[in-house]
Amino acid sequence: MAIVDHNGLPIAVDIYSASPHEVTLVIPLLNNGCLTKAKPERLIGDRAYDSDKLDQELDEDGIEMISPHRTNRSKPATQDGRVLRRYKRRWKIERLFAWLQTFRRIQVRYEHKHKNYLAFIHLGCLMILLRHL
Repeated sequence: MAIVDHNGLPIAVDIYSASPHEVTLVIPLLNNGCLTKAKPERLIGDRAYDSDKLDQELDEDGIEMISPHRTNRSKPATQDGRVLRRYKRRWKIERLFAWLQTFRRIQVRYEHKHKNYLAFIHLGCLMILLRHL
């Protein structure tokens, strides 16, 4: 999981198991995995992040969650089209993952221990940040 700024540079990164849902991992990522002290004003996520509980938790921290509603949503819509225009910028998040995949050690995951793998991801993020200084 990763959180990036408006330029596609990493703010927070961490690795998790594939079994928990992404909605449950956003708050721990913001609390434990941040590379900066400041938290973002807005988060843009895909349809998996459509959760009223997550919206409420992020709203308490002063963070606005922008994600399109799932097609099977039973509750009334909470976002309109004006806010969802920012969703077009989600490609910047995917660009960070493409940049990280250029490092072979991260792409193939030779490391068996998760701490070592996370260290290589942090090293890759550091190299990405240094390129854009």
